[in-house]
Amino acid sequence: MSIGGIEGIPGVGGFTPFVPPTVPATPSAPAVGGAPSVGGVGRAGGPDFGELVLDGLDRLDGVQRTADQLSVQAATGDLQNIHDYTIAATQAAVTTQVTVAVRNKAVEAFTEIMRMQV
Repeated sequence: MSIGGIEGIPGVGGFTPFVPPTVPATPSAPAVGGAPSVGGVGRAGGPDFGELVLDGLDRLDGVQRTADQLSVQAATGDLQNIHDYTIAATQAAVTTQVTVAVRNKAVEAFTEIMRMQV
C-alpha cells in the first residue's frame, strides 16, 4: 500500500504475542458455571495455582532475558533493527507491571483473610 508514493511500513518480524495459560475443562471442573466438585482429599483436574504462578514467573524471566540480550546487541551495534529492542523492553516493562499488580492483590487478599475473625 502506498500513500502519495510512500510505501507502507512493513510488519515487525519475530514478535510473538503473550498467550495466557489456560486451564482445560474436566468432568470435575466444568468450563461454564458451578464450582468443581472435589470431595475430601481429591484434587480437581488441571494445574495447581502454584504451578500457574511458577509458569508466569518463568515467562516473565524469559521476556526479561530477551530484552536484556537485545539491549546488549543494541549497545554493541550488532542489532539490525532497534525497534526489536524497543518492543522487547516494552513487553518486559508491561509484564513486570502486571506481575507486581497481581502480587499486590494477592498480598492484599492474604491480609484481608488474616483480619477475619473466626
